[in-house]
Amino acid sequence: MTTKRDRKRRLILEALTTLTPPASTAAICAELNSRGVDVSERTIRDYVSKLREDGLTEAIGRKGHKLTKDGHKELDASTALDRVGFLSAKIDKMTYQMSFDITNRRGTVVVNTSLLYPEQLASCADEICKVFEKGYAMGHLMTLLEPGESIGPYTIPEGMVGFCTVCSITLNGVLLKYGIPTRSRFGGLLELKGGKATRFLEIITYDGTSIDPLEVFIRSGMTNYLGAIRDGNGCIGASFREIPADSRETVVLLAEKLDRIGLGAFMEIGRPRLPIYGIPVGEGHAGAVVVGGLNPISIVEEIGNRVVSRAMSGLLEYNRLFHYSEFKDRLRGLLVPTAIE
Repeated sequence: MTTKRDRKRRLILEALTTLTPPASTAAICAELNSRGVDVSERTIRDYVSKLREDGLTEAIGRKGHKLTKDGHKELDASTALDRVGFLSAKIDKMTYQMSFDITNRRGTVVVNTSLLYPEQLASCADEICKVFEKGYAMGHLMTLLEPGESIGPYTIPEGMVGFCTVCSITLNGVLLKYGIPTRSRFGGLLELKGGKATRFLEIITYDGTSIDPLEVFIRSGMTNYLGAIRDGNGCIGASFREIPADSRETVVLLAEKLDRIGLGAFMEIGRPRLPIYGIPVGEGHAGAVVVGGLNPISIVEEIGNRVVSRAMSGLLEYNRLFHYSEFKDRLRGLLVPTAIE
């Protein structure tokens, strides 16, 4: 049973993932008050002191506090029960909520958001663009959010940048508007050899999982985008869908339209009842493999940067997105001078 004290500990840990480290007790207090939690700075100090004793936070001189590796693990564990079964439900919810119209190119799409320091993005800009260029991203579109901007329940902290990519669940919403229901079965790691997909090495089903599968693979260091963009031999994130067999021709036509407007992500649309990459398909259905939306940012983790990423973080207007070729120039416009060549 979760006590009031446990809840406050968790809220403080959550606040520390939102605030720019190191965060002072005053900043933590203000963050919780802004969420409607009535707590004093003195109380925050007491809690933070105990969290530090437990090894979940560390003090950075007199500047403030930040989460330790154990603190991140504790936060994930403490929120796991709240999230069980939530992912599949969230997929359905956001599929219905998005309003994008493929003909008019208007409305909202589902996006993923990653929080990074500007220097992290700048140092990996070439590799990120290469992931898009090689076709290992969800289309060709992305956007950047400035400090203070919000997406879903998340606000970009001061000193950081929000890196948004289109989530593959957007495809579910587009198909639904044409009367085509989509069953999202699992997310996985797709092996590439010579630039060609061969098989799924790892899969996590969406039913009952508490975290997006690609988030798990990224944190675990199981991806290999550096190899994928270098010589086509690597492991990238992808997901598996099932569509009604009779809808296949319509889906193929919609996939072509999506590709033309920068939202192309279907790697393979199978034939009715035939497996794709060894994955069997249910009777009356066809399978489809879709590239992972978080793929471009995964390479930042591979290079050694810690990144907080949230799949399906919220809905964003399509007209906020831009082609990845504009990424470096847009990043320059947001930042103080950096070494972006």
